[in-house]
Amino acid sequence: MRHFGGLVDAIGGFASDRSGNFAVLFGMVASVLALSVGFGVNVSQLYNAKSSLQGVVDAAVTSTARDLTTGVIKEADANRSVQAFLDANGTAGILEADQIVLDKLTVNRTAKTVQADAHVNVGLYFPIFGLESARRVTATTTALYSDKTVEVAMMLDITGSMAKKGNVDKIGDLKAAAKNAVRTMLQNQDPKNPRIRVALVPYASAVNVGKLAENVYSEKQGGSDLPPVAGSSLLVAKTGNKLLPSFSDYISIVGAAMPRSDDCATERKDKNGDPDFSADGPETVRTNTNGKKYYALVNRDDHLSGGGMNKCPDATVIPLTADSSALLDSIDDFRADGYTAGAIAIQWTYYMLSPHWRAAIKNAGLGSGPSDANAKKIAKVAILMTDGQFNTAFASAWGSYNSQGNLARGNAETLCDNMKSDGIEIFTIGFDLNGKDMSATERNQAKAVLKNCSSRDASATRHYFEVSTGAELDAAFQEIIRNTEKIRLTQ
Repeated sequence: MRHFGGLVDAIGGFASDRSGNFAVLFGMVASVLALSVGFGVNVSQLYNAKSSLQGVVDAAVTSTARDLTTGVIKEADANRSVQAFLDANGTAGILEADQIVLDKLTVNRTAKTVQADAHVNVGLYFPIFGLESARRVTATTTALYSDKTVEVAMMLDITGSMAKKGNVDKIGDLKAAAKNAVRTMLQNQDPKNPRIRVALVPYASAVNVGKLAENVYSEKQGGSDLPPVAGSSLLVAKTGNKLLPSFSDYISIVGAAMPRSDDCATERKDKNGDPDFSADGPETVRTNTNGKKYYALVNRDDHLSGGGMNKCPDATVIPLTADSSALLDSIDDFRADGYTAGAIAIQWTYYMLSPHWRAAIKNAGLGSGPSDANAKKIAKVAILMTDGQFNTAFASAWGSYNSQGNLARGNAETLCDNMKSDGIEIFTIGFDLNGKDMSATERNQAKAVLKNCSSRDASATRHYFEVSTGAELDAAFQEIIRNTEKIRLTQ
C-alpha cells in the first residue's frame, strides 16, 4: 500500500497546484495559435498581393501589346504605356498607390513580344519567425503582338428568320454586336494610314453588290447563262469586229443591252453553267465550250425574282474600308427578309478579300480594294455568320431554287476550302442554331457546314462558335477580334 500511497500524494500535489500549471499551458498554446494565425495572415496577404500584381501587369502588357498591334503607339512608347497603366491601376486588390515598380520592359522586335518584370514591397501584418517587416513580391508577363495589317470581311445573315418575333429580336442583336465589332476593330487608328479595314457582306436570297453590279451579267429567261462571247451579234454590232473588246467597253455594251432590274448577284457560272468557285476578277478572260472568249462576269440568275422572299436585299456590300461611319450606318439599316443563300454570300466574302477584285473595286470608286497576299505582313480574315441552314442556290439547281440545301452547303464548303488555300483565316458563328424552327437534321447540317468552313483551331484560338443570345453573339465577335489581333499572354 506504500507504493500506491505515494502515487496518491503526487496526484494530490499536482491537483493542489493546477491553477499555475494551466496558466503556463494556456500561455504556450495561445502563443502557438497566435503565431499560426499570424503566419496564415501573412501567407494570405502575400498571395493576394501576388495575384493583384499579376493581374495588373497582365492587363498593362496586354493593353500595350494591343496598342502596338493596332498602331496606337510605337515600340519606343511601350515603356511609357506600361508604366502609365501600372500607375493608373496600382490600387487593384490589396495594393496601394505608387507601390508597383516596373523593373524592366523588353520589346523583342524579332519575336514580336512585350515582356514586363515588376515588383511590390508588401508590409507584413505579422513580421514573425524572423521575417522582415516587408517582403518583395514579383510578377512577369509576356504578350505577343503583331505588326500586320488586317483585312476583315464580315458575312452577316439578314434573312427572314432573323426578323423580330415577340421578345426575340435577332436582327437587333446582330446590329448591336456587328456595330460593336466595327467600333472595336477601327477605334484609335490613324485614318490616313489605317492598320485594320473591314468589309460587310449582308445577304439573304442573294447579295446586293451596289456599285459593283456593273460586273454582273443579268440573265434573261431562255437566254444564255454566259455573258456574250467574242463574235456574238451584240458585240459585233457595237464594235464592228469579232474580237473581244476592252473590258470597260464590254461591260458598257452588255449593261446597256441587258439592263439589270436590281443590283443583286447570284453565283458566277462557268462555261458549263455550274458554279465557278474561283476568286478571279471580272476582267479575267474565259473561253466557252467552242473556244470563244468572254469576260468572267458574275451572274444574276433569271430565276431570282424581284419580289417576295426572293427579292434583292436593300443592304449592299461594302468593300474594305476604315470608315466606321459608313459601316455603322449600313448596319443600322439592316432589315430581315428573304431566304438563305449562304454560299453566294461566301463567294462575295471571298471577292472582298481577293486582290483579283482590286481593280473592279477601284473602278467602282469603292476604295483601294484588297491587298496582295503576304502572310508575313497581311492577315486576311473572314467572319461567316448565320442563324440557320443554307437553303438557296441557282447554278446547277433544278426545281425549287429555295430548296437546294445540299447544293448550297456543298458550294459553301468548296468556297471555304479555296479561301483557306489562299491564306484566309475563317471564323464561323452559328446564332440560335438550336432553335425550334429547325429539325434536328437541319440543325446538324447547319452546324456541320460552319464547322467544316472554319479554319483549324490553333493553341487557344477557336474558330467555330455557337451562340444563343445577343450577349453571346457580341462576345463571339469580340473574341474573334482578339484572336484576329493575335494578342495573347505567353507567360
